[in-house]
Amino acid sequence: MNQAEAQVAMRRLAELKKMVDRWRDLENRVDDITELVSLESAADEASLGDEIQSEVEEVSSRLEEMEFQISLSGRYDNHNAILAIHAGAGGVESQDWAEMLLRMYLRWAERYHYKAEVLDTSPGEEAGIKSAIVEVNGDYSFGYLKSEHGVHRLIRLSPFDADHARHTSFALVEVMPEAEQDVDIKLSSEDLRIETFRSSGPGGQHMQKTSSAVRIVHLPTGLSVSCQNERSQYQNKENAMRILQARLLKLELAKREEERAKLKGQRIVAGWGNQIRSYILHPYKMVKDHRTDYQSGDTEAVLDGKLEDFITAYLRAGLGREDD
Repeated sequence: MNQAEAQVAMRRLAELKKMVDRWRDLENRVDDITELVSLESAADEASLGDEIQSEVEEVSSRLEEMEFQISLSGRYDNHNAILAIHAGAGGVESQDWAEMLLRMYLRWAERYHYKAEVLDTSPGEEAGIKSAIVEVNGDYSFGYLKSEHGVHRLIRLSPFDADHARHTSFALVEVMPEAEQDVDIKLSSEDLRIETFRSSGPGGQHMQKTSSAVRIVHLPTGLSVSCQNERSQYQNKENAMRILQARLLKLELAKREEERAKLKGQRIVAGWGNQIRSYILHPYKMVKDHRTDYQSGDTEAVLDGKLEDFITAYLRAGLGREDD
């Protein structure tokens, strides 16, 4: 075992120890409740009854939360997540929708105290964005966000149409686990072509005069990743490498899933196919997930990052669970 693998093993051991400690703490609290019940029987005091009721409710809530976390037991669920958003066909409409989704996920991360960093963006021609890549750091960030992978559809009255006609827009959300360097994906310098170029984004004279933007091409697969958000060429290269490793890991996981599906006789449908979720703002307001049938009429809250009910429904249905 090399040093990188040893570090991953030690991190995994620490995670398991933390999990065991949580269950033991819950067990101790149940023992305390049992003792309180026996004291109440002996003393026959109503005040203890209130204390017991409060403790039972708190332990029950904690147990439900911990049982739910069992659904986040996949190999990569506790990894950080790399989230990519791509506007679909439809020009400014879809680009505006992509930016709305970016804001939604940034607000979700903020609500749940995850650290979210926009690694790269490609601005739209008139409004919105063509694409964005976000790194989300925090416990089980990939485990939760994997429910968002797929095509998202928006139906609304267009703010860009003089006639205010109803438009349907699409955007693709990709969610990838951040790879452990030199463990999940091993990269050889001979397999990479690294190019630098001048950033085309905002940033004034500095970005115009220096080649700070970086593009990395993985020659065996043809995958290409570019980053230009940072002023530092080194930082852009580091970000591009993290995104590339995450894409390669996702590609490897997709190959494994395809192999499993072939063995099971299932048909794999790839690409832009059917949307996973629809956000309808006209003629009525509703957000509906087509995989779980969970829906909400509070579209403003959802677009402001209130996604926990959709994520919970997805995970409770076992849709994101890995097969052994």
